[in-house]
Amino acid sequence: MQALFIGQTYIDVVFITDHMPTGDEKHVASDYAVSFGGNAVTAAFCCAKLGIVPDLIATAANDWLGRMFMDMCAKYAISLHGRKVNQSSLSFIMPKDGKRAIVRCRDDDHIHPFPMLNLGGCRALHIDGHQPDAAIHYAKVCREAGILTSLDGGGLRTNTHELLEFIDVAIVAERLCEQMDLTPDKMLDYLKSRGCKIGGITMGEKGLLWYNETGTVETMPAMPIPRERVIDTNGAGDVFHGAYVYSYLAHPGKSWREHFDFARAASTFKIQRLGNEAGLPTLVDIAKVRHEFEVRV
Repeated sequence: MQALFIGQTYIDVVFITDHMPTGDEKHVASDYAVSFGGNAVTAAFCCAKLGIVPDLIATAANDWLGRMFMDMCAKYAISLHGRKVNQSSLSFIMPKDGKRAIVRCRDDDHIHPFPMLNLGGCRALHIDGHQPDAAIHYAKVCREAGILTSLDGGGLRTNTHELLEFIDVAIVAERLCEQMDLTPDKMLDYLKSRGCKIGGITMGEKGLLWYNETGTVETMPAMPIPRERVIDTNGAGDVFHGAYVYSYLAHPGKSWREHFDFARAASTFKIQRLGNEAGLPTLVDIAKVRHEFEVRV
């Protein structure tokens, strides 16, 4: 095991339409994609696609969607440690104009305790706050063992405040700022107060606001991609997380600015493609994105 990711499994159904029917009405979408979903889950697939295959603790149901997900994990050689639930979770996502509307059907009523794994060789843990008992357990264990702990703070969860005490790298979404009624600057102060060595806020087209190991606040603008090339922003943050974890594992001597710059290119690749799987970049894809936009900058 080189890395462990923990999260909630979704099957994402993403569709493109210019009209959402209501009442007794029908409408035909212009395109769609079906893929794996979930914050840490998508990040794990991104890390695997880039070349470092992690272990994954994720919810798993014994239904046809659950079997589809297991096939997806097998395709990427991801070792899935399933935590049983009765029914697979689904997300219906409609991207439009750089934003996305989401309807979720979720089963997070875990039938069994989380699996206890041997972390020998593990160098990074990435969690999204789902499976709060597993998240807090492994965050504590990894912190004590000197294993990097990373959090995708996509939203406020029951254990967010407690969990942050054991997190080295906390990259949160603007949504968390809104939920906690904090400005971005105050959010960075909050992350520092919880002991996070690296903290940041992903802000879509406004880029990344973050602080480094010395506490110095920096900004990293989004790549200047033309709006007409933005197809599906759903999953862009998840790809960002998976890419910086990969970069940390592959190049531990590089700075966090370099890890985030790599991840920024990965998420820029993602938003130009429909669905999470189609948006997973290779190293060659990232190199092409960086070359294109470095020239334009």
